[in-house]
Amino acid sequence: MLSKKRKVDTEGRIFQETWKEKYFFWEVGGKPVCLICSQQVAVAKEYNIKRHYETHAEKYSEYTGQLRTKKLNELASSLQKQQAVFSKCRDTHEGAVKASYIIAWEIAKASKPFSEGAFVKTCMLKAAELVCPDKRQALANISLSRPTMTERTEELSGDLKSQLKDKAKSFIAFSVALDESTDVTDVAQLAIFIRSVDASLNVTEEFVSVVPMTDTTTANDVFVSLVGALDKLEVNWSSAVSVATDGTPSMIGRKAGVVAKLREKVTAASQEQVFWNFHCILHQEALCCKSLKMNHVMRVVIDTVNFIRARRLNHRQFDVFLLEHDIHHGLPYHTDVRWLSRGAVLKQFYKLHPEITEFMQGKGKPVLEVDDSEWTRDLAFLVDITEHLNVLNVTMQGRNKLVTEYYDSARAFQSKLALWETQLRQRNAAHLPCLKSQPVNHRSMDKYANLLSGLGHEFDTRFMVFTELEKDFALFRSPFTVDASEVPEAIQMELIELQCSALLKENYASVAIESFYQSLPPEYPMLTAFAEIAEFMQGKGKPVLEVDDSEWTRDLAFLVDITEHLNVLNVTLQGCNKLITEYYDSARAFQSKLVLWETQLLPEQRRSPPLS
Repeated sequence: MLSKKRKVDTEGRIFQETWKEKYFFWEVGGKPVCLICSQQVAVAKEYNIKRHYETHAEKYSEYTGQLRTKKLNELASSLQKQQAVFSKCRDTHEGAVKASYIIAWEIAKASKPFSEGAFVKTCMLKAAELVCPDKRQALANISLSRPTMTERTEELSGDLKSQLKDKAKSFIAFSVALDESTDVTDVAQLAIFIRSVDASLNVTEEFVSVVPMTDTTTANDVFVSLVGALDKLEVNWSSAVSVATDGTPSMIGRKAGVVAKLREKVTAASQEQVFWNFHCILHQEALCCKSLKMNHVMRVVIDTVNFIRARRLNHRQFDVFLLEHDIHHGLPYHTDVRWLSRGAVLKQFYKLHPEITEFMQGKGKPVLEVDDSEWTRDLAFLVDITEHLNVLNVTMQGRNKLVTEYYDSARAFQSKLALWETQLRQRNAAHLPCLKSQPVNHRSMDKYANLLSGLGHEFDTRFMVFTELEKDFALFRSPFTVDASEVPEAIQMELIELQCSALLKENYASVAIESFYQSLPPEYPMLTAFAEIAEFMQGKGKPVLEVDDSEWTRDLAFLVDITEHLNVLNVTLQGCNKLITEYYDSARAFQSKLVLWETQLLPEQRRSPPLS
């Protein structure tokens, strides 16, 4: 049986302003409240309010005229002060909760234990006693216990995942980066990162998940873990454009590798999607270092460092020995996983080699190679090259970088290698300071030049995939200087329009390249999205005899194309409130197009693709 609807729910009763002075009532949150006793009346009906006022009428009926108005204002002011107290308490509580979340966020970002929250609170209270004693209680209300920090961090993590999932719905293209490594408990951990772009060319670069792989780590295991993590974000697999891996066989195997399985999945979602596979740029740079093959130097350095660092007594005695020589920095460890440690160890070993030689002799473990001038030159050369490689590595690190920046850094280093090789063959080590400080040996200089040549070839081989994309990089990086005839034909017309626009050229010079493409007007859809050329459909109609004449058909096609382009120019020149420079830019752009079409038509006696 349906419940009977109350009549009062449909009457739409509202509070009347006349009740304030007449009955000492005030409206709070849509409900009438007595200013005398602070009680609330359920229904805004004059009969109910009058009946309640009559319980106080004996005392307050004596107030009339201005005295009644004054009393009303006093009671209303008192009620507002009470509400302000509760509101302030609520604001203080909300501020304490927000502060708790912010501190949890900072602790998580710094990879500190959750128990650090209590230590932070103690420090804040000690500081408050000296700086702002009146605020001490407000700081004491901030909950920073370990359970609270754990809960806050979990909630922040869940919120970040929810935000990324919402963003994933707007991705028009995304790429994935994978890295598999083993932690101290011998459990393989698969780190997954995603970089994407939406329709407005806003770039999102986020860490997706770390998936522990407690059993086998075959290509199928990695693939299943990757797909599972991305499916939780509900990504559109037809928008996947590339994957970056560490280049291991299980990752890049042609038939059963992770990349092959991922390409099959993307192709199943979209037959026309081109899917690229990249080897991690930083990993390739680290592998290039190993091509120098100077193991005879590294073996001696690592054995010596391990002798000093692995034994506590030797380490303590060596540090004391260095302090006696007023040296405050000892020898660091080297590990293959930490690529930059190689350069740090070599640099410090070369700097301290006199002290190391003396200390090792005192221990009865002389480093005989240090007395060999050829070995010392090899060490100096390796220190210099490793230092340059470390600078390159650090330059390519960081978030929100474009692939063109990585490619530019690698190309610049290859050019430096070519310069150093040429200089070494001329017995000039200007950019290799450690080697320059060693006695010159012509045979050694040729050997080092050959090593640099081999290193350059290694870079060429490992970064070959980027050579295929060099023209696309040039178009993206320098749209105003690239030759229109060398870009894809689908965007040649838009590119010429762009290059002849003084306003866009000025904008390009004043903003970052990402912001420039985001601000492109809708007249440049091909440049904005690098879209595919639209297909033309052929229809049927009444036969025309002239159509059978191939020469006449070609003339007709040419006239249609040229007329279409002239009509576009005409429409562009129309409109109000245009500057004379805009007319001039449009005319100049059309002249450039005519020159391009003439160049394309004459050399090979073929039709220009844009005039299709």
